[in-house]
This record gives sequence, structure tokens and C-alpha cells, in this order.
Amino acid sequence: MTTTTNLSPPRRFLTWIAPIEPREINAVIAAFLLFFFMWYGYFSVRPVREAIGTQLGRDTVTALWWYNAAFSVLLIPLYGTIVARFRRSTFLPWIYGCVGLVLALVGLSKGAGDFNPLVGKAFYVFISLVNLLLLSMFYSFLLEIFDRGQNKRLFGPIAAGGSLGAFIGPLLSDFMVRNLGIAGILYVAAFMFVAAIVCQRVLLAIWTDRPGVSEREDRPIGGNWWAGIPIILRSPYLIGIALFIVGISAVSTILYFEQLRVVGEIYPDRVEQTRIFARMDWIVQGSTVLIQLFLTGRIAARFGLQTLLTIVPVFMIVGFAVLAGSSSFVLFAAVFIARRAGEYAFVRPGREMLWGPFDKETKYKAKNTIDVPVYRGADAIGAQATNALTAIGVTPNLMMLVGAGIAALWGVVGWWLGRQYESGAAARRATIGTVARESEA
Repeated sequence: MTTTTNLSPPRRFLTWIAPIEPREINAVIAAFLLFFFMWYGYFSVRPVREAIGTQLGRDTVTALWWYNAAFSVLLIPLYGTIVARFRRSTFLPWIYGCVGLVLALVGLSKGAGDFNPLVGKAFYVFISLVNLLLLSMFYSFLLEIFDRGQNKRLFGPIAAGGSLGAFIGPLLSDFMVRNLGIAGILYVAAFMFVAAIVCQRVLLAIWTDRPGVSEREDRPIGGNWWAGIPIILRSPYLIGIALFIVGISAVSTILYFEQLRVVGEIYPDRVEQTRIFARMDWIVQGSTVLIQLFLTGRIAARFGLQTLLTIVPVFMIVGFAVLAGSSSFVLFAAVFIARRAGEYAFVRPGREMLWGPFDKETKYKAKNTIDVPVYRGADAIGAQATNALTAIGVTPNLMMLVGAGIAALWGVVGWWLGRQYESGAAARRATIGTVARESEA
């Protein structure tokens, strides 16, 4: 058995800064780097999406969110069919390759001049969908590699890889966009997804080389593409996860449209908008990396999942209340940054841990259904509701009070889910659900 004294100094350092056991180091490093390259690629082009959204205007963006919701529904049969018929070692790398190819093609389109309005709208929808798909797919695979105890300890440090990529990506976009241009940023992002393919292959090799794991583990999951929907509807716990996602979406939507309004008024130039959005992104992610490395895993292990899932909702109740009494951009930016950093450091790892007790079909099909179409459907409905409230005269300050009420409900759902997980009720329900589906088959 490997002890920390037999490790090289860099590996010994890893076990010191995070609760990682020596036998887990290779898998954690591979997952860390995969998340780093994947999220570098996404977040380096995210400011481009936000700049396009600001130029298109609030009404057009609201309409695009309906397209996000519609295409996310279409992803259910597509992704469900892929998961049912192809091995993970085949479809996981190929999806990264397809994303990199799309980014390169959009870069070629931009290199010929400014974005065609249709290309800009298509790019906005594509980026809005692919990030949720990539995230859901990534954590679905991690849930196969690590057990419940490992999830609590390791999801924080692994998520720090994504946050580091999400920090460096927009940071370099901030400083390089004037020299490389938007097309250059897209080419760099495409290359990052090529690097992600290499890391995914390494992680797949570690997965299949574990003691007691045969090639049968990599076989297609099988079943129907729509299987995720009835699985969700039969489980109050999974419905609770869906409601928790709706809470995330509602809070994010209110802040997102306020962000578009404020930044659009202060910075009319697209390049400057890209830099501001990039700057906010790298500040968020820089803070998140430190929290995930030093706090997330330790808080989850000591205080449980309930704490991870309720920290941010409680903060947002206070944050929205403060914003209701102030129109300061600096204060808004501070709350916005703190909310996103908290979501990435606490809420996201926590909500992924909730899926730990379930079987492969639930982790891939039901999870993707909640992570993508439910999330984007909530976005679309939230955008329409926000616009409707604005149209009847609800002021930005009053909208912040609405946000505080939503955050309170979000926190209650998070508390209940955490309690179900920690008490073992979720695991018992997962076992009953798996047995029922096997008997039906």
C-alpha cells in the first residue's frame, strides 16, 4: 500500500492541500486536467456569447432562450440513443471532438468579417446548450469511478480543475482579444477540446484498469432513449433535484438580465463588453479555485451535503435584499461574483453528489434530462416571467425582492435534498427503483 512518505513531493503536496488518498491521485489528476481543458475551452468563449447577447438585446435573447429550451428537449432522444448504443470510451471523446470542430468552424466564419446575425444567434444557442451537456456528461462518468465517500472528498478538488480552466480562459481572453481577435479566441478554445480528448482517454484507461473491472463495464447502457423521463417522474427525490435546478435557474436568470442591462448601459462597445464579461469570469473562477481546493471537500465531509446545498441560497436572500436598496454597479458586481463563485464551489459539486446512489441508466439518462432540458426550460420560462414583470412596471429594485423570495424556496428544497441524501433515504429509493426497472424488463 502506498503511503504519503513514498510519494514524490508534488503528489505529497496534493494529499496535503486536499483530502486525496495516494491510490486516488492518478484518477484525480486525470479528471482535474480533463475538467481544466474542457472548461478553459468553454469559458474562454463565454464572454463572446455574452457580448453577442448584449448586442442582440434583451428581447432577442429572451426569444433565443426559447430556442435553448426547444433544442435541449431534442437532445433527450439524441443523447439517450448515443448512451444506449455506444460505449463510453467511444462517445465521450467524440463529443469533445465535435464541440472543438464547431468552435473552429465558427472561428473561420468570424475570420471572414463580423458575425452574421444568424451565425451569432446559432452560436449563442449552441454555447448555452453544450456547457450543460458537457458538465452533465463529465459528472455522470465521475460517479461511475468514485463511490459515495470519495465523492464528498474528491469532487471539490476535481472541480477546482474546471474552475482553474474557467479562470485562465476568460483571463487570457480579456488580455488577448485585442491581438488575437474573437476568431483567435475561438481557435484556442477548439484546441483545448482536443487536449480534453487526450485526458478523457487517460481517465477511461484508469477506469477500465481498476481491480475487478472488466470490459463489460464499458458496454452500452442500453434501454430506451426516453427512459430518463419515467425514472424522474417515479421518484420524489429526483423531482426534488429538478426543482433545485429550477431554483438555480430562476436566481441566475434574474441576475443575468440585470447584468445585460447594466453592462449594456455602461459599456456600449462589443470588445469592451467582452473584456468586462471576461474580467468578471476570471475573478469568479479565481476565487472558486481556492474555495474548492481548501474548503469544499472538507466542508462536505465534516458538515454534510445540506451545508453545501444551502450556503448560496441563504447568501442570496441577503444579497437580493441588499441590491433592492442600492443601484450601485460595484455592489451588483460583488453579489453577482459571490453568487457564481458559491455556486461553482458549493452548489455544483453538491448537486452532483446527489446522484451518487443511482444506477448507470439514471446517472446518464435521467441526469441529462434534468441537467439540460429542465434547466433550459426553466431559463426560458424565467426569462419570459422576468420580461412580463418588467413590462407591467416592476422596477429592478423590486425584482431583487422577488429574487430573495425565490432564493428562500430554493434553499428549502436544497435542505430537504441534503437531508434525504445524508439519512440514506435517497440510496434506499434508488435501490427500490433499480429493482423495479429490472423486474419490468
